[in-house]
Amino acid sequence: MKNNDHVKISPSSLVLMIFSSIFGFSNSLTAFYQMGYSSIIWYIVTAILFFLPSALIFAEYGASFKGIKGGIFSWLEGSTNEKVSFIGTFIWLAAWVIWLVSSTQFFLVSVSTAIFGHDTTPSWHLGSLTSTQLLGVLEVIFLVIVTFCAAKGIDKIKAINNIGGIFTLGIAIGFTAVSLFVFILNHGQLAEPVTAQNMVHSPNPAFQSPIAVISFIVYALFAYGGLETTSGVIDSVDKPEKNYPKALITAMVLMTALYVVNIFMCGVAVNWNKSLGGKGVDLANVEYVLINNLGIVTGHSLGLSHSTSLAIGTVFSRLAGIADVLSGIAAAFLMVYSPIKSFIEGCDPRLLPKKMVKLNKHNMPEFSMWVQAIVVSVIILFISFGGNGAQQFYTILMDMMNVSSSAPYLFLIAAYPFFKAKKDLDRPFVFIEGKKKVWATTIVVWLVVAVGIIFTCIEPLFTGDWQTSFWTAIGPVAFGVIAWIYYAYNERKEKAMA
Repeated sequence: MKNNDHVKISPSSLVLMIFSSIFGFSNSLTAFYQMGYSSIIWYIVTAILFFLPSALIFAEYGASFKGIKGGIFSWLEGSTNEKVSFIGTFIWLAAWVIWLVSSTQFFLVSVSTAIFGHDTTPSWHLGSLTSTQLLGVLEVIFLVIVTFCAAKGIDKIKAINNIGGIFTLGIAIGFTAVSLFVFILNHGQLAEPVTAQNMVHSPNPAFQSPIAVISFIVYALFAYGGLETTSGVIDSVDKPEKNYPKALITAMVLMTALYVVNIFMCGVAVNWNKSLGGKGVDLANVEYVLINNLGIVTGHSLGLSHSTSLAIGTVFSRLAGIADVLSGIAAAFLMVYSPIKSFIEGCDPRLLPKKMVKLNKHNMPEFSMWVQAIVVSVIILFISFGGNGAQQFYTILMDMMNVSSSAPYLFLIAAYPFFKAKKDLDRPFVFIEGKKKVWATTIVVWLVVAVGIIFTCIEPLFTGDWQTSFWTAIGPVAFGVIAWIYYAYNERKEKAMA
């Protein structure tokens, strides 16, 4: 028997760990809403051209920089230089800021669904405030409460986090099981028929042009997002040079298969044109529309009355809403401090004001968290009072989040050849050898991400929607410029003091 300093992670445990970090049930429902069955091919292509190679690239980073605090900041700094790592990691932090902006809005939709059985937020009003404006104010209140509580430590929300995870997993499994049940009851009849046309052509009017279809790559990338977190445990994996690639390939195949199956399951009970083509469906509530419809169809398939079927649909929606509320609260508590704390740990303290890096008695960067809360609140209120309709508002938020979360991969992937050129690194795990192969792999993976981001940003311009295009691109661009200006200012300040 080997005497290990710590318990090694088995291949099966690693596969489960990758799943818990990356897989998202709602991604399949969003994909079906946007592209129907034709989203399947893009999920498969993205898995092959992005998911697998980038995961193995990040595995090399994690293996060589194991034991170093700061995550991707340390990866970029060790591969390139401090300036690039500061700008790249700052954009990564911006992705989580945008996530906070959008997730608080979706959280309120979940609260509404959990209480009323469907999304009633479009009808919420208070005095002279419109629905969108009121939601913005409520989001800010929610964010302030979360920041205040999280700054005191998050040990008290562990139970909520566990319950939320169980409910979320249960909804995902339940959706597939009930859909299969309905499929059997209806003798294999699908509400959305599988045809050659449906497999390559989206029923959504917003995804008809080639540019719009290519922009869907960003949504597929988001479904596989979080790869950089899984490679951080490679030093704890049993025989990493053999088991880590095997676990990644296994997870990629299973995860892609699950996404494909879940997209098909959406078509069991839902006909896109009848159920999703209306004005009341958007990216925030499509999950509940699909689950509610599944409950109604289940009742009809069992021969129950229409009123009973509607009641089943409402129960299904409320269960999904409760799961999302619980997981949303836990995620919000975690994300208001985790990314910014990682940034502070990786960044040289000289680059940040002393107040920003100081931790309170609960080991939390309280001042930085409140600065973050102010920034997020300003963005929320600016968008909320900008006069957009609900559907455009949700689309802007989702595009901001997807592009911002994908942009940091441009830095991580582009740094790979420079990382490979380093001579003084211990490399317990190697993905690929040879300068030409390294550059070819880097270029292909980088272009997949870049093309998806660019087309997502410019697609609205072809319909004259300059505002959506602006908000889609502004996240990573603005934070990148801010980081560059800030770093340049500190450089000049240090030279002046020298």
